[in-house]
Amino acid sequence: MDNKSTVLANRIFPDNDDFEVEVINIPAEKRKLITETYDFTVSTIVEYINNKHIVIPNFQRGYVWNRAQASRLIESLIIQCPIPVIYLSQNNDETLSVIDGNQRLTSISLFLNNEFPLTGLVTYPELEGLTFNELDPRFQRHIINRTIRCIAILKDTHPQIKFDVFERLNTGSVRLNPQELRHGIYSGKFLTEIEELGKGSLFKKLTSTTNDNRMKGDELILRYFTLLERLQNYEKPMTVFLNKYAEDNRFLPADRIEILSENFKSNLNKCHLLYGDFTFKTFDETKKRLKANTALFEAQMLSMNNIDPTLEQIEAVNKVGVIDKVLELLNTEDFYNTITKGTTDNRVVKKRISDYTAFLQTIF
Repeated sequence: MDNKSTVLANRIFPDNDDFEVEVINIPAEKRKLITETYDFTVSTIVEYINNKHIVIPNFQRGYVWNRAQASRLIESLIIQCPIPVIYLSQNNDETLSVIDGNQRLTSISLFLNNEFPLTGLVTYPELEGLTFNELDPRFQRHIINRTIRCIAILKDTHPQIKFDVFERLNTGSVRLNPQELRHGIYSGKFLTEIEELGKGSLFKKLTSTTNDNRMKGDELILRYFTLLERLQNYEKPMTVFLNKYAEDNRFLPADRIEILSENFKSNLNKCHLLYGDFTFKTFDETKKRLKANTALFEAQMLSMNNIDPTLEQIEAVNKVGVIDKVLELLNTEDFYNTITKGTTDNRVVKKRISDYTAFLQTIF
């Protein structure tokens, strides 16, 4: 009789490919990376960066190394000191996105393009102050012929496994958050449109994301679209739920993206018209301590979509009375708990949206 490890091994390493793939549950045979290792020369890496075969996605942290750090990297190439492995992700169009190695690759590219002179060198201070073009040709050839090991996670790897690997490699001084990771894994027209929606001044004001440079606003919009279309199928964890939706809609047709975009902008404007500066905010009797709340954002946006009042109906409503009623709702322990405790639990997510929809029906 086979033991558990043998049964699992039979699934992970099948004799043939005749097995059924259950994408949602990620079966055992899909829980592995499909990778390829390359030893690219420096000249090849720079060429690939220049022609966009290797790309640094916009989710990556900006270039933050100083000239001394970059120069030490170049010096390491000269003295043949091993360079840490670069991790890449293969996209559907065969380009390679940088997962880990942004600072190193950018430094090399900048130096070979004569963007800075070497500084702060320890082993070869004689090269201090020289740009790449000013180096002796033998040094130039020595640098561009050095190889750097690159490991590419191939596109056939299950996206959720790829996401997990991104998190495991995400060890920089400022760790990438889930939405920044999604922009690397599920990049496409859909997430690009979400990014544009997130730049809207009204949205930023209402969600208190005016100074957001970590894609917090983008994730709010993704949550809205995901719950808009898949609320009844929602299951924890929220991160995986959002990942699956982003994956499925990565290459959404332009006309469908436009419909979703218009839906978002319409309901955002309606919420603002109805609640004014109190939109998506919790507050107390003073009505001065306003604090944006993600769960309330979901409840107000989705209930607005569910009720779908006209602009004329909203205009006719007593706004002061509406805010008083919202305060009453927030003071109700049953509802307040749905936006402050266990906010991603299956029951809680559905309850707050259902409860707020019922509340909005009393206004219209």
